[in-house]
Amino acid sequence: MAGVIQNRTTVNSHEQQFFKAMGARIAQARKKRGLTQQQMADQLGIAQQTYAHYEVGDVRIPTFALPALGALLGMTPNELLGQTTNPRKAKPGPISKLDQQFERIRQLPRARQQVLMDMLDGVLAQAVH
Repeated sequence: MAGVIQNRTTVNSHEQQFFKAMGARIAQARKKRGLTQQQMADQLGIAQQTYAHYEVGDVRIPTFALPALGALLGMTPNELLGQTTNPRKAKPGPISKLDQQFERIRQLPRARQQVLMDMLDGVLAQAVH
């Protein structure tokens, strides 16, 4: 998974609470798996300092990195984002379109994942402003 995460995008104050909560979930999952920040950074192909910023919520995690990060932590991208479903309230039926798309993205070669995720990052960055 080397080279999966390269860009550091600073978090604005509006997003800070969301990314702090996500960082806490990531840190908790990493510790539960007995991994160090350095081990995570090595697997993701980034500097340990960048990974540490993800855990404290100081830096926005690129969307293309969510599947790789989730795979390392045994979490779905939805779980990383804090979107867990309550089994009692979940509707029976097909998997959501978003989850299907994440799965299809996981199947692509890394180079194609990168292109797709760069496009998503651009669209999401425009939506925030």
